Amino acid sequence: MVDVNAQLDAVTRGVQTTEREGEPSRVQSLVQVYPSAIDDVWDAVTSPDRIRRWFLPVSGELRLGGRYQLDGNAGGEVLECAPPAAGSAGYRVTWEYGGGVSWVVIALSSIDAESTQLELTHTARIADLPEGFWELYGPGATGVGWDQGLLGLALHLAQDDRIPPDAAEAWMLSDEGRRFARGAADGWAAAQVAAGDDAETAERAAHATYLFYTGQAADSPAE
Repeated sequence: MVDVNAQLDAVTRGVQTTEREGEPSRVQSLVQVYPSAIDDVWDAVTSPDRIRRWFLPVSGELRLGGRYQLDGNAGGEVLECAPPAAGSAGYRVTWEYGGGVSWVVIALSSIDAESTQLELTHTARIADLPEGFWELYGPGATGVGWDQGLLGLALHLAQDDRIPPDAAEAWMLSDEGRRFARGAADGWAAAQVAAGDDAETAERAAHATYLFYTGQAADSPAE
């Protein structure tokens, strides 16, 4: 069994509205501390062989200026890449999917010799989102997917292969996976309220997100 509550509680989620290149944009952030040295976490989030073991198969040139493609998902360009030095590391990439472009940043900070903080930020221009998408799903549409990724990384770093990437979708439809989706969606609702949205709107969006990730009908009752 996966300790669903422990993983959900390990992630700090944030939502804010800002500007990118003069255009209103939304930024979602996730922060988690992993019990692994920064060099190991860096290798896990940059090595193609390891990325496929906790996230998705990736091809391309994973270097500054290179282009990458995640199997069946986003692709893009590596805009910045800074290997571990003086206790920090990170990279920035474009996230190109469905005809739109957004930006993802991974920032690592060494807590001590055996623990590392990972912060993931995803920035998207509001005008690039499909009409009504945010109103329906709020931040959970993207956020729950990233929560899944952080869970995958946690299991990988712990050398726990009980949910390989090719089994993740089936796991999300299990009782355990549904509890995870419900908790992650509610976590994003809390972040949405903290960012200034009203609780009813955030709760409605979280439920729609939960239904989406667990393959349920839109009229299913809230849990």
